[in-house]
Amino acid sequence: DAQESRGLGDVYKRQLVNSRAETLPRALSFKARDPDATRKRILKAAKAEFARKGLGGARIDDIAARAKSNKRMLYHYFGNKEELFRITLEDAYAEIREAEAQLAIDKDDPITALKRLVRFTWSYYLDNPEFITLVNSENLHKARHIKGSKRFNELSRPFVERMQVLLKRGAEQGLFRNDLDPVQVNITIAAIGYYYLTNRFTGAIVFERDLMDKRALEQRLDFNIKTILRVICTPETLARIEDEELSLIHI
Repeated sequence: DAQESRGLGDVYKRQLVNSRAETLPRALSFKARDPDATRKRILKAAKAEFARKGLGGARIDDIAARAKSNKRMLYHYFGNKEELFRITLEDAYAEIREAEAQLAIDKDDPITALKRLVRFTWSYYLDNPEFITLVNSENLHKARHIKGSKRFNELSRPFVERMQVLLKRGAEQGLFRNDLDPVQVNITIAAIGYYYLTNRFTGAIVFERDLMDKRALEQRLDFNIKTILRVICTPETLARIEDEELSLIHI
């Protein structure tokens, strides 16, 4: 009987060890799960798929595969494809607004601040083409995904206020016109870069030149900056800027 008890005890111990060995990987696997990391991977994958194929063309299966996740997790975190698209758009706008805020243009003189802002917008569009395609896609849907977004409004208001403060500073110093609408100025800065890049393929055929050539891009940025200065600055300010540029040429 004693020997049989020891035998049963040994069996129990082996079963316990095996049970722990099987449970440990599952525990570690569960512990290793990172909800934030999974969510970020899904959003990154969604951004790529939506930018390439639009809302209608992007498939949940492809987004999940690109994110190295599964549809169950995607639906768990985001609900459905429409909601995922909305959050992807909000994140895309948040990224450009955060990068813009980091310019700290309030520390520059108004003209330098304006030039930096135009240069930043142009460079951001070039470096982040998916932003343009996402915006294009949402406009095709008449902005229905961001229309009621509280977060989107919170992102947009400082963007307009920043321009309002800059224009006021410039006007008080006699550098800028005092009748400018910050919304119109923001639209114009975006438009002169946005249109060029969204129409680069057809434009290359219409104008018979490579619009994405390095020299062409440099010329376009120079044109954008001068155009915005001519719209915003007083005639006296423009004359002074032109004189300064001419003096630099002759140095």
